[in-house]
Amino acid sequence: MGSSPDLGGTNVFGIGTDLVEIPRFRLALERRPTLAARLFSEAEREYAGRFKEPAPRLAARFCAKEAVMKALGIGLWKFALRDVEVHRLRSGQPELVLHGRAAEIAAEKGVTDWRLTITHSDFMALAIAVALTPPAGSGEMKAAR
Repeated sequence: MGSSPDLGGTNVFGIGTDLVEIPRFRLALERRPTLAARLFSEAEREYAGRFKEPAPRLAARFCAKEAVMKALGIGLWKFALRDVEVHRLRSGQPELVLHGRAAEIAAEKGVTDWRLTITHSDFMALAIAVALTPPAGSGEMKAAR
């Protein structure tokens, strides 16, 4: 049995996941030319645009946005999907950055950090988001990213 990931002394507040069929997502992007701009930051669109086929990368980022909503325990459209942004670290690891109402809701719930994993094949995209809070009684509250 492997060791548990180091969560830096934090507690899990919530876990969210989402799965998207890439052909259906691609079709939605083709049918609605403004959809990508409504859902994704400029940096997310730029990153996906570097690839011959951007739809799988955008679909994975869409999954991440939905997974964040689920990890926070809130319904759809409580914040703009652009308020959740997926950055890539130099290592390639995805990182969540929350803005606007998404950051406010996370802070209200005491969420101070996130773990994210995303993946895709030619047909499916998947994301899992874990919302973390400080240990009880620590008094630690860093700003949501």
